[in-house]
Amino acid sequence: MGAEGFVTVNGAASREATPATPAAQVAGEAVGRVLGTQAASPLSFWVGLEPGKIVQLDDVVVTRREVPGYGTVLVAGVVTTVEARHEGAAYDSDVFLIADGALPAAVFEVAEVRVTRVEPEVFVPPLPGSKVYLAGAGDRDQALYFDVMDRRIPMGMGRDGQPLYVNFDFLDGTRGAHVSISGVSGVATKTSFATFLLYSIFNSGVLDAESANTKALIFSVKGEDLLFLDHDNLRLDERARGVYARLGLPARPFGSVHVFAPPRPNDPNGVPHVAARTQGVSAFYWTLVEFCEEELLRFVFADADDERAGYSLLVGQIAARLKAWAEPVGDGGAVMVQGTACRTFADLVELLSDQLQDDASRQQWTGAQTPLGTVNAFLRRLRSAVRPLSPIIRGDLPFYRSHSVSTSDAQVSIVDLHNLPERAQRFVVGVVLRGEFHRKESSGTARPLLFVVLDELNKYAPREGDSPIKEILLDVAERGRSLGVILIGAQQTASEVERRIVSNSAVRVAGRLDPAEAARSEYGWLPTAMRERATIAKPGTMFVAQPEIPVPLAVAFPFPAWATRPSEAAAPATGKVSADPFKGLPGIEDDIPPF
Repeated sequence: MGAEGFVTVNGAASREATPATPAAQVAGEAVGRVLGTQAASPLSFWVGLEPGKIVQLDDVVVTRREVPGYGTVLVAGVVTTVEARHEGAAYDSDVFLIADGALPAAVFEVAEVRVTRVEPEVFVPPLPGSKVYLAGAGDRDQALYFDVMDRRIPMGMGRDGQPLYVNFDFLDGTRGAHVSISGVSGVATKTSFATFLLYSIFNSGVLDAESANTKALIFSVKGEDLLFLDHDNLRLDERARGVYARLGLPARPFGSVHVFAPPRPNDPNGVPHVAARTQGVSAFYWTLVEFCEEELLRFVFADADDERAGYSLLVGQIAARLKAWAEPVGDGGAVMVQGTACRTFADLVELLSDQLQDDASRQQWTGAQTPLGTVNAFLRRLRSAVRPLSPIIRGDLPFYRSHSVSTSDAQVSIVDLHNLPERAQRFVVGVVLRGEFHRKESSGTARPLLFVVLDELNKYAPREGDSPIKEILLDVAERGRSLGVILIGAQQTASEVERRIVSNSAVRVAGRLDPAEAARSEYGWLPTAMRERATIAKPGTMFVAQPEIPVPLAVAFPFPAWATRPSEAAAPATGKVSADPFKGLPGIEDDIPPF
């Protein structure tokens, strides 16, 4: 927030910094007239600003025209370009003469407006000389289609200091689904915007009676910063609370959160591998029995390179044999395969190695003559998985204890992956997504909804190659809408994500972009001027496109009311944790400007 306690976006205070401006906006303050020196069309026009009046990028303006037979036609749009120039200057050097008063000239400002709505739909250009106004409250809602959004959720504040909304019909599958968020890592605040969007969905009232049963599944890869969503943020002040009030949202943390974390390596008791959080955390892992019965071997080979390798068919054959031949042993999740007991993942890998290297038994496992080179390539890749996967594929922990990732225990389920190697992260994401997708398929109904937040989407669904995880994500993108599975995917580079996933996202969001990435065709939904702005956007500013509004909106979302790192976490109301027991630990939200 600025010194006067108002929203600041991209370092510039909004018009609310002066008390008189909001009232003027409600009344529809005149700022200029439609230019006659530039061609006006039903899609865009230029405005000459009156002396002493200003407009900014993203301001909403309106003009009207009387059309015979139709009455008054409203033409509304968003300012996309603002320019100032000297009228009367012929040469660049004239600026010095004008400044010294030796040459007469006038400073004139113009703005380009991209039309967002014509009401009624009589597509005629505004007439040169027509007065142009800053949109008042009703005109603004009409210009941005907020008046026809029966179910809208706040997504932040505009540059005019007023709330901006997204139509929930394009999030819950009614008319579209899925969100794609792109931006530079550590600067674009992609995860922060995704969590705020979830919070807004849960607390804006659009879910009505379904709110309690609607779930969110978040995969966390950035330390333990997302493990405190149910804790108040100690840095939240009264000014920030006022922003939430103007958005119609309570300023409080998520109400129901359950964290799942992998067991500590070599821990015989399966204690969750987290350091800062001690309550509401459960360990997750898969027993060897589940690994064999559910044919999870294919997720050990979840890299796109594995699918292109010659041993990809061998993976399915071995998985089928394990499902048929593995028998439970005891109550610890161990299995007996071909007379050999396996109590760890390493034991199972060693068994497969012995069997596949033996000429007599190899054909039983492969089902056909398989080149030894292919078998050896499979085994090399399998052996390399022992170390990363051993903590989460277990045969030494009680089989009956709860150890599965479930979304039924809380409204928000967080799967902590930051302590796992990348290969183990792929395994967890693939298996958990498959389980939740199958659960929704078997339920036979799209309600209640399940929102899945997945960062680093380009790692799990790359543009080139195939993998089991990519297949699942494609299924979610293409069929999830009908099943009530909504993907909120974040990535540094949308150009490296499978096209069908990005194209199926009804809502597209961009934060700070790398200049080379911004030039890619995947960002064609951003106007040229907005692409350039995205390369210098400050943390907390996002550009959001939704199907109903022809122009992406620049949105500043509020400072999180929930802790985004351990040092911000206040003690829960029912807990006995000290107010700030984790002071000094790093977080991911240092760059978000306070509102």
